[in-house]
This record gives sequence, structure tokens and C-alpha cells, in this order.
Amino acid sequence: MSTPPEEKSTKRSPSGAADSGPAQKPPHDSLGRGSDSPQIPKTSYELRIFQSLRRIIRAIEIHSQKLAQTHQITGPQLGCILAIGENGSLTTTKLAQTVFLSPSTVVGIVDRLEKKGLVARTRGLQDRRQVQIGLTESGKLLAQSAPSPLQDTLADALKGLPELEQVSITLALEKVVDLMEAGRIEAAPVLETGPLSSALPKKPPTGS
Repeated sequence: MSTPPEEKSTKRSPSGAADSGPAQKPPHDSLGRGSDSPQIPKTSYELRIFQSLRRIIRAIEIHSQKLAQTHQITGPQLGCILAIGENGSLTTTKLAQTVFLSPSTVVGIVDRLEKKGLVARTRGLQDRRQVQIGLTESGKLLAQSAPSPLQDTLADALKGLPELEQVSITLALEKVVDLMEAGRIEAAPVLETGPLSSALPKKPPTGS
């Protein structure tokens, strides 16, 4: 008498349908999306980037207004104060390099800070032709109590991220600047918007 072949046991769900085992997860693409996820048209990336940039610009405007109202100081002025507070007295050229602004722009900023009593110009001891820009006592107090150059929520969120992720964000933003060919445009050391006429290349005058 031959032995009947073994039957494979099949689990049944409460509804009575056969259950052949755990459901298989759909494969994922290189971005970690499931195969059933909708594909994003390439043109949508441009729109999403544009919308993100617009939201960043709006946040910059709000932060700049808050900074001016609360501390009576502009973004570039605060950036120069923080740079001097961190590095000590600097020449105009060195300060301009530190905050990524042109020397002519920094001269105007320092003039206004000097009128506010926040910085003072002094002649160098070894080279009297060299002018050093340092903080006054009021400037030092402001540097110690100054808000973050970044928007508060952004600054707090960055501090909570792993260093690797902070590096990735920084490199991604710098890559966007390179792609926009905006590397030659002056960048205030804090989030601030304003006219770019001084940063844009001037057209040669037309002949009369």
C-alpha cells in the first residue's frame, strides 16, 4: 500500500481565505521609495526647489525684521560684531574676508557701528598706517548677549542634528550656491535680504 504524498499545511485567515505566509515587502528604489509610490516628474523638482527657496527668503525677511526691532542692529552689523568678538581686533580687509563682504561695504558698516559706540578704530602699535577695529565695552556686551545669526528655530534644530547631517546640509546649500553661479554675490554673514545692486556686475556705459 503506497503512502499518500504529504500535504502542505495552509493557514487560513479568519475570513477563510488561504494565507500562504507573511506578505512580501515591495522592492524599493535608490531613494528608499516603494515600487507603489508615485514617481515625481523631473519638472516637479524645479518647482519644489523654487517653493523651498521662496519659503526660506520669507523666513529670512521675518528674522531680519525681528532682529532690527529687538536689538536695533542690522544683520551685517551683528555679523561684524560677532566676528570681531571671536577673533579680536581686525583690520578692515581681514574683517571683510571673515564676513564675506567687500572692504567698501565693511567700511560703511564700521562707520555706523562706531557712531553707535559699539566699535572703535585704533592705530597699530608697530605700523601706524594700519587701523585695527575692536569692540568697545558696549560692543562686547552685545556680542555676549547677541542672538544667533541664524533664525532661532533653525539654529536650535541644527544643534539637535548629528554632525554628519549638519555637514550634509551645509554642503548641499553650498552646492546650490555654486549651481546658481552666485558665488560672486556678497553674502551677509547672517540671514538677511536686501537690494543686490552693489553685488551685481555693472553694465559698461553706452556711448553718447
